Amino acid sequence: MEQQYPITDRNKAKRMRERAKYDVETVHAMLDSALVCHIAYVVDGQPFCTPTLFWRRDNNVIWHGSAGSRMLQAQSKGIDVCLTVTFLDSLVLTRGAFHHAVNYRSAMLFGRATLIEDPEEKLFESQQLLENFLPGRNELVVPATPLELKQASFLKMPIDQAVAKIRSYPASHETSMHRNQPVWAGEIPIETRVGKPVPCEFLDPRVPRGPDVEQYRDGARLDETLLKIRRAARKDY
Repeated sequence: MEQQYPITDRNKAKRMRERAKYDVETVHAMLDSALVCHIAYVVDGQPFCTPTLFWRRDNNVIWHGSAGSRMLQAQSKGIDVCLTVTFLDSLVLTRGAFHHAVNYRSAMLFGRATLIEDPEEKLFESQQLLENFLPGRNELVVPATPLELKQASFLKMPIDQAVAKIRSYPASHETSMHRNQPVWAGEIPIETRVGKPVPCEFLDPRVPRGPDVEQYRDGARLDETLLKIRRAARKDY
């Protein structure tokens, strides 16, 4: 049977319920297609929403920051956290003003994070920070020093509840009574694509690009590239 996250008042879609998905496969695929998430939380009654780099392992999401970060210090105390990722896929232009829309994919997770304090686990996650989008690069670069690792903190959050929402309707989805209006209607695709690598100005021209860099093909979609990299490295697909 397909695994699903439990549906509660917290993660249940209230509107456009047909767009909501609660299955683990859909949620994990979105997480593995993203580099950056936004994390919402409340400290002393003040809401914050912080963008940060993150990665997934099994049913956990991990992120990092400065050891002195107010965000990490607050989140490590077990407060409720909401983590989201969003992909904008197209602008949908219709003949009626009210029906203009965007096609998108999004995932929203709920849970509580804990600080990774075990030195071996922290070292492992510091390596995974690179491995999750540049596999093999740790073997090529100068490793982080103990002092550098001391300056960073890593948080891990089990995914207690999650929901994904997807809209993928064409412009023709609008009411048929507007179809004779003489105005252009359709979709404008929106994508984040990989550009050609630009070498450091101090790089020895004899140093070739490694396989870690070569995985980012010029013109490829970033979300598809990340998903391919992460699925190749994991056994949970």
